[in-house]
Amino acid sequence: MERREELTALGSKTEYRQDYAPEVLEVFANRHTGNDYWVRFNCPEFTSLCPITGQPDFAEIRINYIPDEKMVESKSLKLYLFSFRNHGDFHEDCVNTIMKDLCRLMDPKYIEVTGYFTPRGGISIYPYCNYGRPGTKYADLAEYRMKNRFLNE
Repeated sequence: MERREELTALGSKTEYRQDYAPEVLEVFANRHTGNDYWVRFNCPEFTSLCPITGQPDFAEIRINYIPDEKMVESKSLKLYLFSFRNHGDFHEDCVNTIMKDLCRLMDPKYIEVTGYFTPRGGISIYPYCNYGRPGTKYADLAEYRMKNRFLNE
């Protein structure tokens, strides 16, 4: 099957949304469901707005996941992450929202999202969240990664 039939954002004119838009996310079928493997996305130019002051917040967002049946299409992910540009949310809310939206979209075996937010007022914030499918080795991985996340930093 040609993958173009599954996707609408890739190859078409890019239209950027002005506020949070999870509906732009698209998936395609994972051709390697029998393998466990990591997919990593880095978004070094993520921006959102402070919900109190309206000032911009800048971050690098890192998304790591182990796919199951579905995978997120990268251009739609870019458009989704861009949709936070005028969206007011705290740093912790941004990473949790991203993770939950991707879980609903793909139902991955495992996923983690980290935000490396640049300092404002002399303080950097690096929120991290993860999810592993309950009752599987991926739940154990999530617990392990959460416990050991910042040991080497």
